[in-house]
Amino acid sequence: MDFKGSDTIPGPRTEDHLPHTAQAAVKIVIVGGFGVGKTTMVGSVSEIRPLTTEETMTQAGIGVDDNFGSDTKTATTVAMDFGRISITDQLVLYLFGTPGQERFWFLWNGLFEGALGAVVLVDTRRLEVSFDVIGRLEERGVPFVVAVNSFPDGPRYPMADLRTALDLAPEIPIVECDARRRASSRDVLMTLMRFLHSLAMTGALT
Repeated sequence: MDFKGSDTIPGPRTEDHLPHTAQAAVKIVIVGGFGVGKTTMVGSVSEIRPLTTEETMTQAGIGVDDNFGSDTKTATTVAMDFGRISITDQLVLYLFGTPGQERFWFLWNGLFEGALGAVVLVDTRRLEVSFDVIGRLEERGVPFVVAVNSFPDGPRYPMADLRTALDLAPEIPIVECDARRRASSRDVLMTLMRFLHSLAMTGALT
């Protein structure tokens, strides 16, 4: 689009404006391994047009990125995804999706700055890719919930078995979700907000 000769600089769309009733904003990070649905979740739940930094996957990633179970995936997040959702008239969540490939994890340092909590998306076809993700959150002391994203060809396990496999503490919520569906993704975020509230009530959230 050419704006030469125009004194008008395009701004945000009307529907992207922050609600005038908003009084508090919370930064939430959505993390997980490669191809678990982070970009999909941000896109499905965001009330504004989401910002994505997806790039076409190339031959350079062969032998470096673990894309087992995501063989048809042709693009990948290389910096972050960003979206926004109003939980109430007063409370707004800013959502930051992290890149999944381990070679981009150095970007997490900036993305986690100021974050109140996180959602860990899990793919039951590749549970092992979640171990390091959860470990990094625990090292940082970031409160999180686990959301098991439902893939059509993914095996289903009892939540108790998944909790054991992921070595989750009893108090950490674990829920099923469909990252493609707005209502399901919103339920995950509400689970996280309730968890953060419970931590704040007990003084565990600093």
